[in-house]
Amino acid sequence: MQIQKPKILSRLDGSHIAYYQTLGALPGVIFLSGFMSDMMGIKACYIEKLCREWGRAFIRFDYFGHGASFGEFEEGSIGRWKNDTLAVLDELTVGPQVLVGSSMGGWIMMLASLARSERIAGLVGIASAPDFTEYLVEKLPPIYRQELEANGVCYIPSVYGKKPYAFTKKLIDDGHAHHVLGNPIPIHCPVRLVHGFNDEDVSWQQSVRLLECLESKDAQLTLIKGGNHRLSTEEHLNVIGEKLKELLEKSLKSPLTPPFQSGEHEHSKNSQRGDY
Repeated sequence: MQIQKPKILSRLDGSHIAYYQTLGALPGVIFLSGFMSDMMGIKACYIEKLCREWGRAFIRFDYFGHGASFGEFEEGSIGRWKNDTLAVLDELTVGPQVLVGSSMGGWIMMLASLARSERIAGLVGIASAPDFTEYLVEKLPPIYRQELEANGVCYIPSVYGKKPYAFTKKLIDDGHAHHVLGNPIPIHCPVRLVHGFNDEDVSWQQSVRLLECLESKDAQLTLIKGGNHRLSTEEHLNVIGEKLKELLEKSLKSPLTPPFQSGEHEHSKNSQRGDY
C-alpha cells in the first residue's frame, strides 16, 4: 500500500511543518511526539486509528528538525517546538482539543496548554518528561560534558536506532527558560498521566512531580508495572487508549460512538528513535 505524503503547513520564516490530519467531530486530538521521534511512531498511528473509529478529528505532526518537517535538528529548541505546536493548534484546528504528549511531548503539551488554556479540553501524558534537559546535564558522562562545552553540541549513541541523540547547549539553555516543575502549574483541565514503572530513560517519579505541581483537581497518574519508556505493546496501548477515551467522554458528557474497541491495532513501522 502506498503511503500518502504528509500535508505541509508553511511558516512565516520559510520553514514548514509536515502533518497528517483526519477530519472529524470535536473535541479533536493532537499527538505530540518525543525528542528525536516523529509522527510515524506506533503510539501516534495507534491513536490516529482510535480517532478514526470514534469519528474524532486528529492531527499528528513533526516538529522543526524532526521527521518530514523543515530544519536541522541541532537548531531546534523547546521553545521552537512549543511554537510549532501552537501553530498547528491555531492554524489547523478549531474548538476544543485533547493533547496527547509522549515523553518530551508531555512537556510540550504543558507549555501549549498554558499558552492556549481556553482551547484545551484535556491532556494525556505518556512517560512525560517535563524539564528533562535539567537532569540530562546531570546524567551526562564527563566525556560528553566536555564535548558539549567545547563544541556546543554532543552526540550520544541511541539504543533505539542508528542516529545518535544530539544535545546542544542551545537546547539546554532554552529548556531552562521553559521549566514547569517546582512551582504550581496553573492548568485546570482534566489530566491523565501514564508511566512505566521500569522506565530507564525517564523515571516515573517525574510524572509524580508533575502530578504534584498541577493545579487541576481532576489529574490522575497510572503506573504500569513492567512498563518501559516506549509503552508500545498492545497492553500498554490499550491503557493509553482508555485514558484518552475517558477524557473525550468527559468533555462530551456521553459515551463515544461508535463504541470503543480494544482489538488488534494497525501499527505503522516505527521510526526506531527514542522518546525523550
